[in-house]
Amino acid sequence: MVFLNPGYTNERFWVDYSRYMDDAADDLGMQLEVLYGQRDASNILRQARSVLERKQPPDYLIFTNEMYTGPEILRLFEGSGTRLFSLHSTLTPEQQSLVGGTRGKYHNWIGSLVPNDEEAGYLMASALFKLAPDGGELLAFSGVKNTPSASLREAGLQRALAEHPQIRLRQLLYGEWKYQRAYEQALGILPRYPEVKLVWSTNDEMAFGVMQAAKEQGRQLLYTALNNSKEALQARISGKADVLALGHFLLGGCAMVMLYDHAQGRDFAERGGKDQMARLLRLVDRQQALRLQGRLARADVGLDFGQFSATRHSELHRYNCSIDSLLR
Repeated sequence: MVFLNPGYTNERFWVDYSRYMDDAADDLGMQLEVLYGQRDASNILRQARSVLERKQPPDYLIFTNEMYTGPEILRLFEGSGTRLFSLHSTLTPEQQSLVGGTRGKYHNWIGSLVPNDEEAGYLMASALFKLAPDGGELLAFSGVKNTPSASLREAGLQRALAEHPQIRLRQLLYGEWKYQRAYEQALGILPRYPEVKLVWSTNDEMAFGVMQAAKEQGRQLLYTALNNSKEALQARISGKADVLALGHFLLGGCAMVMLYDHAQGRDFAERGGKDQMARLLRLVDRQQALRLQGRLARADVGLDFGQFSATRHSELHRYNCSIDSLLR
């Protein structure tokens, strides 16, 4: 199996994401190769072509639709013997209206697995708004504009805003998932909005960038964050981050389980459908963050991905890959 990882080789989230996929591969006796796209669409497509041109192409190619590269990857591998699986972000409804869905025009595109990004955006915003029952002003920091994950989390924010008319969104900015960019944006924009008390951020790095800018300006704000980094967990434990969502770091490992079963002749489509959404993203309180911090600090978190496999557990009728056991 080959995974076209869209992130940088030093990007903590995507490096950890691949690490859990490697862990799952080891648990299941599979071979996984990870290629990092360095957040460059042209580089990701070059890597895809290189994989296709190998004398022995992989059995499975796992790709994301970051920067909307999915349709071109499908076109490249059309008619090849490699099965394709979209992970983390799949083709948008607009893209699928043009090229079709899984197991359609591109027969070797066998399925997809995505996290509950819209729900995560909604849950974070709703929890944040409850901390300001009398209402207040909000700044929002989203990721890269042309990524499905960012768009879906923004949709969740808008759903929560519709339910809380007492909250006023002053501006939505694109911090591109980066500490430095969000820091610089916040330095410039916070003085414009002296009444802002709430900051909704779709990852931890941007939240920390805003926190630093606010600290330098003597502002006390309430924050959301999303991720499972050491810093994010510690921020939730200490109260620096008021709302924290996480869980999607296991998504790639869950996909490895589904593809392992498929390779063994047990089609995951019979256990939840060919296109699945894993409700991995969830809010964690301080105690849960503390427990998770201890588990993730270990070289091996002690999670056997084989427990989620239908091949290993024939009675399984639906996949239930989650972080529950890590929180116990």
